[in-house]
Amino acid sequence: MSAIVLFAHGSRDPLWRAPMEAVAARIAAQQPGRPVACAYLELCAPALPDAVASLVAQGARQVTVVPMFLGTGKHAREDLPVLLEQLRASHSAVQFSVQAAIGEDPRMTALMAEIACELPAI
Repeated sequence: MSAIVLFAHGSRDPLWRAPMEAVAARIAAQQPGRPVACAYLELCAPALPDAVASLVAQGARQVTVVPMFLGTGKHAREDLPVLLEQLRASHSAVQFSVQAAIGEDPRMTALMAEIACELPAI
């Protein structure tokens, strides 16, 4: 089974997590048989190892990690590879793949530009 982890920085503010959880809910609705989880680097739970452990317990044998960052900064470039190395050691039967930072996808940059150019509602 293939699963998705939406990986973000994290925040103590529960409202900050709402967009991440909305993306996860949308994925779950579009692909009901594909497990999806949110995971955070710090400041809130679940951490990436905990989210992956839950997905593996559900039967995931392929996990795609989607860095929910606008660009490939320090967390995506340095922290995430270390975490993935640890996950591969802990879950040797699981195949891990990592997408590019979501903000670097041309579809995302086009959408952000489109939204930025909209006139605000008055």
